[in-house]
Amino acid sequence: MNRPDIVIVGGGIAGASLGAVLADRASVLMLEMEPSAGYHATGRAVSFWEETYGGLAVQPLTTASGPMLAAPDPDFSDTPFLTPRRTLHIGRAGDAAARDRLLEQFGGKVDLVPVEPAGLVPGLRPEWTLGVLEPGVRDIDVAALHQAWLRLFRRLGGEVRLATALRRAEARDGGWRVETDRGAIDCTMIVNAAGAWADDVARACGVVPIGIAPLRRTVVQLRVPAMPAADLPLVMDLASQFYFKPEGEGRVWLTPHDEEPSPPCDAAPEEMAVAEAIARFEAVVDWPVEAVERKWAGLRSFSRDRAPVYGFDPAARGFFWFAGQGGFGIQTSPAAALLGAALLRGEALPPQIMGIDPAPYSPARFR
Repeated sequence: MNRPDIVIVGGGIAGASLGAVLADRASVLMLEMEPSAGYHATGRAVSFWEETYGGLAVQPLTTASGPMLAAPDPDFSDTPFLTPRRTLHIGRAGDAAARDRLLEQFGGKVDLVPVEPAGLVPGLRPEWTLGVLEPGVRDIDVAALHQAWLRLFRRLGGEVRLATALRRAEARDGGWRVETDRGAIDCTMIVNAAGAWADDVARACGVVPIGIAPLRRTVVQLRVPAMPAADLPLVMDLASQFYFKPEGEGRVWLTPHDEEPSPPCDAAPEEMAVAEAIARFEAVVDWPVEAVERKWAGLRSFSRDRAPVYGFDPAARGFFWFAGQGGFGIQTSPAAALLGAALLRGEALPPQIMGIDPAPYSPARFR
């Protein structure tokens, strides 16, 4: 496929989901620079479906995606991608303003219940006196979801070209000439779903970057045999200094909620961040840490206002942004893909996302 209608740059959750929605009515070629799709952010995500995560700009996309993840079309998946979890937002006395802000911002939009946190997390240290339960939170099977998008994309005729990077592109004859590691491709549109590399891809296409910033997030897997149960809630700090969740019996996935600026790269964990994560964990619960079993890092990429960027660049005909999804691209992927496809095709929004306003996501806000 060297003359597709659309070239999508990036095979992570963004490119895979949008490609799957577009491929039934267009010829679509996906370029993935790595030997496997989803190697970077998607493959390293500690993901969950949480309506408050990402803030008010992201919540409509998350909420609309919930039913599609919980009860997917049988042609897409014969099993749901969500399993029960819950989130307990916790804080100390000084975090009362953050608690009140959470309740005020999402009141009437998300089910939130003020609680005494100690009863929900045995071993919680006594200074953690503030709690807000978000009972609707679910774990996401990230690998299954990503593979389902790729499987649907291929079934509809899309092609994934691995280990193939876009080197440069130029607008010509009403379309684009794309130069890659494996030769030239002519297409009508380019979709920039390159995650941490989104601004680099724009530059390679002669398009002005919009300021997509990659931020490193560190995760560690701890062995904690004293953890009371594997079905405890995800515990999230109201002050955004950590979150952790059980990962099977006696194991926890933990992050210090770090956001260190980074160039686009194969991110690796910093020992200082790992040590900080463990120190924060030990200040929350009295479960002894027996061992660090794994540690890794990924890049979460944000626009300047931390809302995703979906739409055609107003100054570059046929160049479509689908980037800046931060740490919420997985939980929003069904709604975001439907929104992106409608914008790209110039069509009305489908019923599943009819109530979402696309304007806050337009790249025009940065031009």
